[in-house]
Amino acid sequence: MTDPLSTPLTAMLGCRLPVVQTAMGWIATPPLVAASSNAGAFGFLAGAVMKPAELAKEIARLKDMTPHNFGVNFHSFQPGAKEIVEVILANKDRVRAVSFGRGPDAEMISKFREAGIICMPTVGAQKHAEKMVALGCQAITIQGGEGGGHTGSVPTTVLLPQVLDAVNVPVIAAGGFADGRGLAAALAYGAAGIAMGTRFMMTSDSPVPAGPKSAYTSATTNDILVTTKIDGIPQRMILNPMLKSIERSGKFAMWKRAIEAGMEMKRQTGASWGDMLHSARAMTRGSDMTIPQAMMAAAAPMMIQRAVVEGDEKNGLMATGLVGGRLDSLPSCAELLDSIETEARERIAALTNDNIQKGAA
Repeated sequence: MTDPLSTPLTAMLGCRLPVVQTAMGWIATPPLVAASSNAGAFGFLAGAVMKPAELAKEIARLKDMTPHNFGVNFHSFQPGAKEIVEVILANKDRVRAVSFGRGPDAEMISKFREAGIICMPTVGAQKHAEKMVALGCQAITIQGGEGGGHTGSVPTTVLLPQVLDAVNVPVIAAGGFADGRGLAAALAYGAAGIAMGTRFMMTSDSPVPAGPKSAYTSATTNDILVTTKIDGIPQRMILNPMLKSIERSGKFAMWKRAIEAGMEMKRQTGASWGDMLHSARAMTRGSDMTIPQAMMAAAAPMMIQRAVVEGDEKNGLMATGLVGGRLDSLPSCAELLDSIETEARERIAALTNDNIQKGAA
C-alpha cells in the first residue's frame, strides 16, 4: 500500500516527511536546520540575512551537523546577492533547493536548475505562483494570510486550492500549520506537504533566547495583530511594548526608526547607503511597494534581530504566524516531527477506514 506521507515533495527533496522548516532570519541557523532535517523534515538555512562569506561558513558548518541535504533562502536584492548565488552553486552537492520571494529572473533560475538545485519560491497570490512557474520554478510554497511576518489577505484555505488549480508543479502549504492534523488536511487538499516557521521557531532547538520564547508561548491569538506601521506593508507581529509604540507613532517617528535601523544594518552588513538604495529599488520591481517603504522594509529586520538574537522581547519586534497564539510548548524538533507524523497517519487512517466501512455498508 502506498505511504500517504510519501509525496512529490519527499521525492523531490529527499526528506522523510513532507514538512518544510522555513528560513526565518537569524532563527534558521545551522543548529535548527540540522535538528529539523535530522528529524525528517527539510530545513532551509536563512541566507537572506548573511554576507556571502558568512553563508559559505554556515553551509560548511551545517554540512558537518547533518548527513541530509538542505535548502538555502536568499533575496536577489540583498547586498552581495550575486556572490550569494555563487556560494550556493558551489555547494550544489548538498544544497538541494533554494527559496526566495520576489527577485530571481529566468536566467538565475536556469542556473540553479542546471546545477540540479530545486527553485521553490514562496508566494502569497495566485498570479505570483503562475509567474514563478512560468520562469521555471519546479515547486511553489504558498503562504496564506495566517502566516507570520509580511503576509497577504487571502487565507490558506482559499489560496491553496486557487494555486493548486492554476499550476502543475508540487505546491507546499504554509500559514496556520503546526501539527499532524494540519498536514493531513493539506494533503487532502492536494498539497505535496506543509511548511512551518512559527512552530519550528517555538522549539527547544531554536536559537531564540529564553525571554522572547516565553513571550511567544504566553501570547494568545488576541495578542497577535497585522500592522502596516512598520514599513507600510502588512506584517503579523506579537503586540509587545515596541509594537504598541509603533502603532501610536506618526510618519516622522517611523522614518526615524527606519534611519536608525538602516544605520545598524549598514554597520552589520558593510553595505553603503547606495547599496541599500539599490536594494530598495530592486524590491519595488513588479510590486506596489514604494522606495521609502522598501527602505524601511530593508531596515525593519534589525528590530526583529533585537528580539530574536539579543533577547529584548520588549524593545524588539517579534514576527509570528497567527498559529503562534495556540502554541504553548517548546518541544524538540525530534519530538515535534514524531508527533506530526503520528497524528497525520492517525487522521488519514481514520478517514480512510471510515470511507471503507461506509462503502462496505
